[in-house]
This record gives sequence, structure tokens and C-alpha cells, in this order.
Amino acid sequence: MTEVLIDLEGVCRSYERGNETLRVLDHLDLQMERATFYSLMGPSGSGKTTLLNLIGGLDQADAGKLVVAGEDLSQLSKSELARWRADNVGFVFQGFNLLPVLTAIENVEMPLLLTPLSKARRREQAAFALELVGLGDRMKHRPRELSGGQEQRVAIARAIASDPTLILADEPTGDLDRASADQVLALLQRLNQELQKTILMVTHDPVAAEHASAIVHLDKGRLGSIEETARGRSLREASVT
Repeated sequence: MTEVLIDLEGVCRSYERGNETLRVLDHLDLQMERATFYSLMGPSGSGKTTLLNLIGGLDQADAGKLVVAGEDLSQLSKSELARWRADNVGFVFQGFNLLPVLTAIENVEMPLLLTPLSKARRREQAAFALELVGLGDRMKHRPRELSGGQEQRVAIARAIASDPTLILADEPTGDLDRASADQVLALLQRLNQELQKTILMVTHDPVAAEHASAIVHLDKGRLGSIEETARGRSLREASVT
């Protein structure tokens, strides 16, 4: 029996622009299952990044229910949200967001500074995360000494170093060539299948979207459809046999 990890009911989010109110999410209902890799697609302005920020606790809805990993995010204070994010969510961004003066392992350690872990334990977890993404031999390299694909893998290592339940990725392959993008997408698939991470990835790239198990389509702030990919079907069939 599958478990719902993300549960949205009637979620609304609007922004003020001058004298105009822009409703980005309009009474959105959506459920996502634990240990599933989702792609989130839709035209520009459909609310993809806004939805990602709400699910990750970086923004709050104007109305509706938003329960993620068993927590009603609307009921948490800013400090409680910060702690919840540190415990539950890993973020991967299009622009990598690595600090250029820090080595790969120091960049991966950054979110662990918010935890009660000792310095030795933080270093151990950061090193393990870099090994998982295939960069155990690049730990002391700074971002300028890495390729774009390697930088994004460092960013993924940073996202998984705290062992989060949920990984949120906003256009993680947008700045990469096809070969590097495919390596990053294969890594996300491994994290989903082998470590049972729930992944929600915003993308405009239909090739990237097919690496997920299911594609969620947004249209004008509402749910358009959810469709299973060929990969999702093969995984489901493999689990049945």
C-alpha cells in the first residue's frame, strides 16, 4: 500500500504586482506518494516554482491545506519551518549555488551546520554523500576546478547529506549539456530507486521529464494531469513480478 507524502487541498497563492493581483496557484488539489520520482511541467507562469517553494516550506500558501511528511506547514512558525526544512528537505537549484571559496566537501557540509552533529560527524556525512554521487576523488576541489555536471553533483550531494525525506530540484539540468544532464538524471533515478528518496523536479525539458516515474502537469495554477512515464510503468511491472 502506497503512502501519501505530499497532500495539497485547495491551495491558493497570489502575488501583488503594482495594482494587479496575480493568482499563481488556484485552489490546487494534489497528492504525491512517498519514494516516487515526479517531474513537474507546465508553461511559464503556471506556478511550478511557486508550488516547489510551498512544498519545501520556503513560502506559505494564502489558503488551503498543505501537509508534507505528516506536517501541516501552515501551522508552523518561521523558526519551526526552518527546522522542518533542515530535517526533511534537500534543495537542488539550476545555478548550483555553490560557494566558490569553499571546497566540494565544505559546500556539502553547509546545511549540516544547522544540525547538532559534531564536526567529525558532519565531515563523515559530507564525504559519504560525495562518494554516493561519484565525486569521492574531488572532495578538495573548488567549484572553478569542476565541470558543470560535477558542480551539480556536488549540489545534489549537499541536498542529500542530511538524509532528507524529500528532494526538490528546480531545473537541475537547465545549465548542462546533454551528456552531463543525463548523468545528473541517472543519479536522481538512483537516489529514488536505491535510497527510496521522494523527488519532485521542475523541468521544461520533456527528455528530462521522462526520467521520472510520473509527470505532473500544471496549467494556469491548477492540476492538468498526472501521467505515468515508460520508466514508471517498467518499475511498477518489475515490482509486481
